[in-house]
Amino acid sequence: MSEQPTQNLKNHAKFDPSYHFVAFALLLFLFVLSIVITVRSLQSHPDLILYGLWTFVLSITLFLLTFKLRLYPLKVQDRVIRLEERLRLSMLLDETLRHRIHELTEDQLIALRFASDEEIPKLVHQVLEKNLSRKEIKERIETWRPDHWRV
Repeated sequence: MSEQPTQNLKNHAKFDPSYHFVAFALLLFLFVLSIVITVRSLQSHPDLILYGLWTFVLSITLFLLTFKLRLYPLKVQDRVIRLEERLRLSMLLDETLRHRIHELTEDQLIALRFASDEEIPKLVHQVLEKNLSRKEIKERIETWRPDHWRV
């Protein structure tokens, strides 16, 4: 198996080219084409207006389906990450911080997954005291703990 590159703030986001670029480009093309068909049917073939409207509605429906089909698994992954991080934090934090794990938001827990075990206590304290955002947390991570499983 090939070695994964070192992950950091600049390269941790993942793109699936067939999904993010090809599928969305095709959906955008279908949407523009449906508008062209609808406008042309209005101008020269009023009897085909239902066909034009049908292609427009279909293109919107396909876009919404594609978007939602991406969001649902991401939400499940976020829930799993939230659970994993709460378990991890309960093992790594001292008693005073352990009682405050429930104060961390989902976004904060998701960002904390990239922090190494050694820097978690200090970082969690900062997150709780300053209410840091996901981006701010990632910017403060010194030793990056990669997550190659996220899709």
